[in-house]
Amino acid sequence: MKRSLSISGDIDDHGISSQMKKQEQKDCQSQDELGNESDIEGESLFDGENWLPPPLRDISDNFNSIMYSSHIPKVGDTPLILGVDEAGRGPILGPMVYTVAYCKEDYESDLKRYGFDDSKVLKHEFRLGLYKLIDQKDHELNQKIGYLSSILSAKDISSGMLRVHQGNYNLNEQAHDATINLIKALVEKKVNIKRVYVDTVGPPEKYQAKLSNIFSSYNIKFTVTKKADSLYPIVSCASIIAKVTRDLYLHYYNQKDPLLRGTEMGSGYPSDPRTSRWLKEQINPVFGWHFGVLRYSWQTAKDSLDKNKAVEVDYEAETFTQPFKFGLSCFGTKTEI
Repeated sequence: MKRSLSISGDIDDHGISSQMKKQEQKDCQSQDELGNESDIEGESLFDGENWLPPPLRDISDNFNSIMYSSHIPKVGDTPLILGVDEAGRGPILGPMVYTVAYCKEDYESDLKRYGFDDSKVLKHEFRLGLYKLIDQKDHELNQKIGYLSSILSAKDISSGMLRVHQGNYNLNEQAHDATINLIKALVEKKVNIKRVYVDTVGPPEKYQAKLSNIFSSYNIKFTVTKKADSLYPIVSCASIIAKVTRDLYLHYYNQKDPLLRGTEMGSGYPSDPRTSRWLKEQINPVFGWHFGVLRYSWQTAKDSLDKNKAVEVDYEAETFTQPFKFGLSCFGTKTEI
């Protein structure tokens, strides 16, 4: 039985009534703040369809981070507004996805009639239906909205947070850089950006000053605030795209990867009993878990390794018989001094 919204019927071109929207809403507590599990259950994402978000259609199996850019709407030199939001900051499994959505300023009110809201207060089926409309080439939303998504893989998040010689690359820094790189990508495409609304990471005043300073030569007005995804429809749009992309990424690999197929990973949040059970049942005493989907930098991973009696491995420092000096090669060059 198909559980997702159909393109033709469930969301029409005149939006949704307040009654329908109320039925589609769930508890508005933030999953990323509280670590609650998502509303996705089991096989429902793949029931009766094979639709995937555009960022995932050409995805490889190397679990590297990627950036995807949609087509740019035909708006000429009209000033545009941007909304920035993420999904997947708190989970131990799967990527963190950052999305920048953009449209003409006078079109933002139209987003409200479609029911765009903070992705965490909308059911999966409703979020999926909105993203499908954005993806439908002959639909108004496809012609009016553009977006870029950056998928930061669990592997790369962990590599940054656990790196040694260059210092810890913490999650806030990775989040800031993802946002900056997405905006830079649009600037390079000669998109006329007038205003950017950002759901904050860290103190909003400090973050806003940082963005304003980086893009000072482009006359872009930044508004960085908490709960931007519920205040500005264009941020809600980015929130929905990011959320659907993250959820389907995790469940795609849960269905397709030979090492993950047949296991119940849950939502990826540590508080989800299914995820907690997966961590316990799928652990290898020597290698841990599947390298591509788990954030080894999370304390939950470290605690689980200890709790499940993983084998301790000592990495002894190499001893050189001759002095060692790093040269121009990134691998280093042995030289006699």
